[in-house]
Amino acid sequence: MNVPDGMKFSKDHEWIKVEGSTVSIGVSDYAQSELGDIVFVDIESDLEEINSGETFGSIEAVKTVSDLYAPISGKVLEVNPALEDEPELVNTDPYGDGWLIKVECSDLSQLDSLLSTEDYKKQIGA
Repeated sequence: MNVPDGMKFSKDHEWIKVEGSTVSIGVSDYAQSELGDIVFVDIESDLEEINSGETFGSIEAVKTVSDLYAPISGKVLEVNPALEDEPELVNTDPYGDGWLIKVECSDLSQLDSLLSTEDYKKQIGA
């Protein structure tokens, strides 16, 4: 199972990559493998803000639909436009081209409550 160093993870299997005050959010390799073939990613196109713990969209696989939960709060800067035509990017490149949203984090101390790479590996038994 691919769990890159230098990221944070939520207990709901979202990953968070920090670049200054901007964070990219996506679905972990573990989560995409559990979901199976992703066929649709539904994130509100007019989404302006997210609040930690609240849903900001859903991800649909062949056999199931799963909610996406915001691991942090902040202003949404960008929704990945490639996922509209290629939702399978979440399967093929979950930590790269398969990112979901980019957010300006309103309070970087929120990251302290998330799992480190090592803690996330323990949670998923990797």
